[in-house]
Amino acid sequence: MTQTHRTLQDLLYEQVARIGKALSSPKRLEILDLLAQGEKSVDRLAEEAGIDIKLASAHLRVLKEGRLVMTRRQGRFIFYRLSGEDVASLNVMVRCVAEEHLLELRATLERMSGDIETLDARSRADLLARARQGEVVVIDVRPPEEYQTAHLPFARSLPLAEIEARLAELPTDREIVAYCRGPFCVLSDEAVALLRRRGYQAQKLSDGVCEWQAAGLPLESPAAVSSNDHAHMSDR
Repeated sequence: MTQTHRTLQDLLYEQVARIGKALSSPKRLEILDLLAQGEKSVDRLAEEAGIDIKLASAHLRVLKEGRLVMTRRQGRFIFYRLSGEDVASLNVMVRCVAEEHLLELRATLERMSGDIETLDARSRADLLARARQGEVVVIDVRPPEEYQTAHLPFARSLPLAEIEARLAELPTDREIVAYCRGPFCVLSDEAVALLRRRGYQAQKLSDGVCEWQAAGLPLESPAAVSSNDHAHMSDR
């Protein structure tokens, strides 16, 4: 190999390593998970990730340098979003590889779930068929704006904070399946625990919209047209 080829090869790996650098922080991985639910402001990301705004801004700067996120400005506010669906899929893939090879991660996930029964990836097609036929009720316990961005087919929006007041909307003679932002999200765990205390048959789906999409399954997205309009406007 000539020195010129060696230099070019090193440059290629260096460019790819920019993605690895952007992913090399637990909080940045969490921020990508949050942005996979829909665009958010720095303030909102900081609140949901449990960090201050200055640190959130620093993490977002690294993600933007790695071309994993994009921005749009609305007045004095800047909103962040993923730069493509492939970024969400990459995040899912990294997590799946980690779960496959890291015993510590699997053990932590098991501890987190406790005695809550969880539907795994093998149940996706069956769940879709049962939901379509009305045999189960799928609830999305994320904030309403995330549901509006994209949600699982046949799912109804029932944010965690509203479940207690809206129990009458749920049937007592059918199974309830709750999901949130993915396997690391605890909103659905809390929802299932609450529903079981009230006598409902409930279990958790470990998938979020990103896992569902990465598996090649359909999503419903009433805000898709609006989101596309925003994307075109912000890229001009």
